[in-house]
Amino acid sequence: MSCLFIKEKKMTELEEKIDVQFDDKYLLQRALTHKSFPNENRYLDLKDNERLEFLGDSVLSISISTYIFKKFPDHPEGELAKMRAVLVSAPVLAQMARDLDLGEYLLLGKGEEMTGGRERDSILADTMEAIFGAVYLDQGFAVACRIIIDIFSNDIKNAAQGKHIQDYKTMLQEIIQKDGSDRPDYEVIQEKGPDHNKTFIVEVKLRENNLGSGQGSSKKEAEQEAAKVALHKMNEI
Repeated sequence: MSCLFIKEKKMTELEEKIDVQFDDKYLLQRALTHKSFPNENRYLDLKDNERLEFLGDSVLSISISTYIFKKFPDHPEGELAKMRAVLVSAPVLAQMARDLDLGEYLLLGKGEEMTGGRERDSILADTMEAIFGAVYLDQGFAVACRIIIDIFSNDIKNAAQGKHIQDYKTMLQEIIQKDGSDRPDYEVIQEKGPDHNKTFIVEVKLRENNLGSGQGSSKKEAEQEAAKVALHKMNEI
């Protein structure tokens, strides 16, 4: 029998955040196990979350598809497809994971930990899907669907109103890393205004070369604007 390597208190904490209580705690732990952990600890009887991610991807897709199909009866197929594509995208899933502080619950190998795996979009997005797959196996489709729609409620509203933010940072990073280059760095170069109404100005750089700058009411917003400016300069958007 496998052991639980995540403290029971942490497991309960995450269960409360997603509003479900697992009958099989090992399923939840497996959903939180990145492949790097068992790869570095081969003597342990542990499986990674990739199979659960595969299953969760389908559970997520049918849950979102069914909900928006019923919620927006006047939307044509093309609009529904665009909404779904936005909602199930890696940037949206990764942001949801960050909202849940999911990175702190992951079982990661030391190498992945040292290279920032707890904040990597791909790992966070995959883990969210693995959790959906685990909930489906443990509690059934109705519970999994309820949890998914609860978590996605605000994003569904934004997508329906065309307000969903494009993830320019991810776009820029993917374009730059196609050439095998380093990741772009974001630096706050100025903060203006009082604490309750600050404006942040951020530069995005690659090997000390300034690619663009942007401003916003939060660091995240300013980073997105800087990435957007860089993409314009590169004629990518």
